[in-house]
Amino acid sequence: MSWPGRLFDMRDTLVRMVLLDLSGLCYLLFVPHSTSTPTTTQWILAVLAFTVALAAHRRPVVNLVAQAALLTVAISLVDDFTINQVGASWALLEITMRARRPRTIWLSTALLVVVDLTDSVGDPAGRVVSGVVGLALEVGVPVLLGLVIRTNRELSRQAVERAVAEQRQHASESRAARADERSAIARELHDVVAHHVASMVLRVGVARHVLTDLDPRVGEVFDDVHGTGTAALAELRRLVAVLRDPDGVRGDAALTAIEPSALPAAIGASIDRARQAGVTVEADLDPAIGSLDAVRGMAVLRLTQEALINVAKHAGTSALAHLVVAVRDGAVHWEVTDNGRGGMPAGVPAGGGHGITGMRERVEVLGGRLEAGPTDTGWRVRTVLPAVAAASADAPVGSVPREREAPAGSPAPEPA
Repeated sequence: MSWPGRLFDMRDTLVRMVLLDLSGLCYLLFVPHSTSTPTTTQWILAVLAFTVALAAHRRPVVNLVAQAALLTVAISLVDDFTINQVGASWALLEITMRARRPRTIWLSTALLVVVDLTDSVGDPAGRVVSGVVGLALEVGVPVLLGLVIRTNRELSRQAVERAVAEQRQHASESRAARADERSAIARELHDVVAHHVASMVLRVGVARHVLTDLDPRVGEVFDDVHGTGTAALAELRRLVAVLRDPDGVRGDAALTAIEPSALPAAIGASIDRARQAGVTVEADLDPAIGSLDAVRGMAVLRLTQEALINVAKHAGTSALAHLVVAVRDGAVHWEVTDNGRGGMPAGVPAGGGHGITGMRERVEVLGGRLEAGPTDTGWRVRTVLPAVAAASADAPVGSVPREREAPAGSPAPEPA
């Protein structure tokens, strides 16, 4: 706020009164007067006006009544009563700016008008001119100035209220739009994706029980497909629940996090699933991952699952993948590399997916940076998830990683 604004701020009444008293003191000491120096009576009335202004700076009505009384006495005792006149006018200005009811303003104005007219009682010839000029300067100016300040303050308050109301309305509309979008996504997931996954799980289960004379290895594949589909269906149902009512499931940590102690076992299950698909996985897991926080633990698990799926899809089921998860100084160093020598498995469609994009977004939310690209022998995906204290800070976002490039002569890979 600029200094003129602070000068008439409601909270700075004492500052205004101090400046007013100093101005009056300078007037008595340095401004020439009709007499050589101010009289003793003039000094007494001025000091009383200064004292009342300071003592009653938070009580404008009391200040006005006292200043009006001192002005009445000064009019009858001294020739130069400018100090008391300015004090009474300033008290009227304070009331005009701060009064809660208009009635207080007009009663105070009437009081000062009556006091000002007493100056013209003994001079009938100059009564009209003196009365008009005195009322204009002593009463009209402070009332008009106070009303202007009061109106501007009210307009500013209304503008702030309108801005807050518009902000709330915008936020409400945004929440409604997001809710509609979540509902639409939930319907699609439930009606299309979940329906087909449930149908696949059901058919695999029926086939497993009907075909009793299967090779044990085929039976293990059926069991694995059935278990994976059942788990995927359960996660889809939880995701639909989140989309339809995010507030109702906000306390369910299973939707967004994993228990730290369960992380090694969950990563081990993902490795076993990749090995069952034919991928050779070498894992170098730091025992400290069991003490990670739940959010970063879930990120490590999802990154591992996505990377191993991509190895099986793009490097082939006979590929060799190397997984490294290490904790150094609180930061999680995660990396998956493959030799890229396997062929594209049959039945995997070519085209663009969103696997790398989703991994990148998950990492950047935690303040890290995902690096993905080809190596001399295959493909590598790696990142560093900062420690919890650093992850909350704004981390620079690195260059946009390229999607997986397939070896020459092979179909274009597709991130899941």
